[in-house]
Amino acid sequence: MKVPKRRRRENKTDYLKRLKLLKSGKPRVVFRKTNRYLIAQYVKSKEAQDSVVFGFNSKILLDYGWPKEFSGSLKSIPASYLLGYLFGKKILKRDLEEPIIDIGMIRNVKKGRVFGFLKGIKDAGVDINCKEEFFPSEERIFGKHLKKDFSEIFKKIKSKIENE
Repeated sequence: MKVPKRRRRENKTDYLKRLKLLKSGKPRVVFRKTNRYLIAQYVKSKEAQDSVVFGFNSKILLDYGWPKEFSGSLKSIPASYLLGYLFGKKILKRDLEEPIIDIGMIRNVKKGRVFGFLKGIKDAGVDINCKEEFFPSEERIFGKHLKKDFSEIFKKIKSKIENE
């Protein structure tokens, strides 16, 4: 009986998916979700050795005006969109090659956080191939569905990212 590799048993790495991503030869946007934050990294690989060019976690949104009382929602759909938007602006600012997305072992539920992140990157001006039907609605991205309407704060943060 063949025993799967340790990282596969721990549900951390899908080696078949990783091999396909590496064979493409393109840089990757690695998107991960923890219990408290969202993490995004721009990764280049050479001979299966990954090197992180730059990366953020959603905690950086606190510097852009994310309210402290909402710090528990730094992994929400509005946070994922804003993180993607900031990430896309940094890719364009540094004039980096257009990447492919690597979501790892996260289930890609349509209209979820992953697609909110992708919409943010796409709205920033980076060309990532994805169908529009998978993106969350504008109402969910702006945070109008939350207990307290988040849309005004959202617009302020987005304009702050644009003006940077």
